[in-house]
Amino acid sequence: MQLNQVKAIITGGASGLGHAVAQMLVANGGQVALFDVNDAKGVAAADELGTAAHFFRTDVTSEDGVATNAAAAHSTMGGLNMVMNCAGILGAGRVLGKQGPMALANFTGTVTVNLIGSFNVAKAGAALMQTNAPGEDGERGVIVNTASVAAYEGQIGQAAYSASKGGIVGMTLPMARELARFGIRVATIAPGIFWTPMVDGMSPEIQASLGASIPFPSRLGKPEEFASTVAFILGNRYLNGETIRLDGAVRLQPK
Repeated sequence: MQLNQVKAIITGGASGLGHAVAQMLVANGGQVALFDVNDAKGVAAADELGTAAHFFRTDVTSEDGVATNAAAAHSTMGGLNMVMNCAGILGAGRVLGKQGPMALANFTGTVTVNLIGSFNVAKAGAALMQTNAPGEDGERGVIVNTASVAAYEGQIGQAAYSASKGGIVGMTLPMARELARFGIRVATIAPGIFWTPMVDGMSPEIQASLGASIPFPSRLGKPEEFASTVAFILGNRYLNGETIRLDGAVRLQPK
């Protein structure tokens, strides 16, 4: 898919990795619909990106809300051929902590936002993309999800987060197989430790320690490197049903 032809929904598009993808697409002539729960950041991000960007306040866990906003984004952009799922929460907490067992609501809340939210937006996007005119190789659309290296090496305190991201990895292939008949590809990126708003709030010492833990290059990932991986997925139609680790060869330690 040519980047200047992309009309994308991007969840979590107001900041972090999602915003980096939005910047990349708009810079290359694409259009983006930013789905985010933060009104102030969403409006500011859309204003920064210009007329090719549109903000829709969206709770990814709301089935009706996502379907309504996906249809609105489709109408506003004159089509839809990509979904980029970046919305997520960390949801840290021990199964058995100092205050006793983890409240079930903490676990289900993380899984609901990260996994169910990704599925919810993906299916709404696929329902609209299935009617697109086929392009080269019969392609009608692309869905890119965001997992995490924690899907493979979850640390202590990441049971909920790792389960949610592992679910994203697990649904990538079956979703790609099912949507193949519509010409819709599905891929996932599992990023390592990246510069995000969460990392920005850490002390310089912690930031340096995180960077030093990465084999090569020994630094945190840059959001634009995540975005360039998205661009590669869009441009390579033979990439389908796969999860790509983007992590500088890091393997997370237990804690």
